[in-house]
Amino acid sequence: MFYHLLQLLKNHEIININPFQYITVRCAAAGMMSLLISWAIGGRVIAVLRLLKAGQPIRTVSIKGAPDLAEMHGKKAGTPTMGGVLIIFCVLVSSLFWCNLLNPMIWLLVFVTLGFGTIGFLDDYLKITKKKADGLAGRYKILGQLLLGLFVGAYLYLYGNHSGGTDGVKAVSYQFTDGSYHSPVFSGYGYMLFPFFKWLYPYIGVFFVLFVIVVFVGASNAVNLTDGLDGLCIGITAVVTAAFTVVAYLASNAKYADYLMIPYVPRADEIVVFMGALFGACLGFLWYNAYPADMFMGDTGSLTLGGVIATVAVICKQEFLLAIIGGMYVIECLSVILQVASYKLTKRRIFLMAPIHHHFEKKGMTEAKIIARFWIVSILFCLIGLSTLKLR
Repeated sequence: MFYHLLQLLKNHEIININPFQYITVRCAAAGMMSLLISWAIGGRVIAVLRLLKAGQPIRTVSIKGAPDLAEMHGKKAGTPTMGGVLIIFCVLVSSLFWCNLLNPMIWLLVFVTLGFGTIGFLDDYLKITKKKADGLAGRYKILGQLLLGLFVGAYLYLYGNHSGGTDGVKAVSYQFTDGSYHSPVFSGYGYMLFPFFKWLYPYIGVFFVLFVIVVFVGASNAVNLTDGLDGLCIGITAVVTAAFTVVAYLASNAKYADYLMIPYVPRADEIVVFMGALFGACLGFLWYNAYPADMFMGDTGSLTLGGVIATVAVICKQEFLLAIIGGMYVIECLSVILQVASYKLTKRRIFLMAPIHHHFEKKGMTEAKIIARFWIVSILFCLIGLSTLKLR
């Protein structure tokens, strides 16, 4: 809204200079605004959640011989949860204030934020009211994620053809050292791109929609599984958000996209501002979620964060890059898959407890040390992921 007001004033020559026309300036402003809003109302949100008795129930052991999470984290029972509403509020207010609202990708991100936020909110609400760690039935959560992925995938596939406008994605003309150019070989979202490879982009057509659904379900649940220690998930997500802010900025600039040989996405410019708002909201929530946590994000926050990051990766055509930059999410998710598969097939467990952050807890490592080390590894994954943009 503020962006449009300043543009109106500049167009009518009421002001001569508008520094907020620049993406980088508005990205920083959106991040600071999210952070300040979080600081301003975070304490009140915690107070309201305590008043509503929105305390976090701790899952008790249900399988013979399995480690008991209630025994490990019993002291955390009753800590206000559903704090993801703070993240969502800060992101939406800040992004709607600083973004160009005529950009359809912003509204797509708003839709995803509210959609995943609703699924997570229902799950947290049922956990609180039933006083049990089991909230919304898994099949309903998966169904909601499938429908959101279906909508986003179908929208991009049907309206993301660059030849029909500026909403889509296209390959730029690559210039070789001899001065010759390689003409664009694809347009639209019906292609898959792979890190490290310049010319590998198989056409999958309508199956792109199915691919998006897989990305959505995988990313949202992987982030959800990572949310098991104070500040762990939100810290990793802040790092991943910063990395994808850079990715979106590069994808939105034809010159940088040409240089790096990555898809050029004209409408990704405002995504940079949205991600700036998300980064500030992550830092603001970390203020209250750092060990020992005053508030948990719950599924309201974790599912939303996973959904938003997945959407940005899909829009920028960097879905496989998400698996590298979000390497810690992948490790957490794989540890659960391997643990469950091993137990069902052999009745033996690979890890002392899954997700893997609990494995290190059972080995005697302090929670604070696990969190810090996982953050460091996440930064390493982000650096590797960003380096692949050039190593092609």
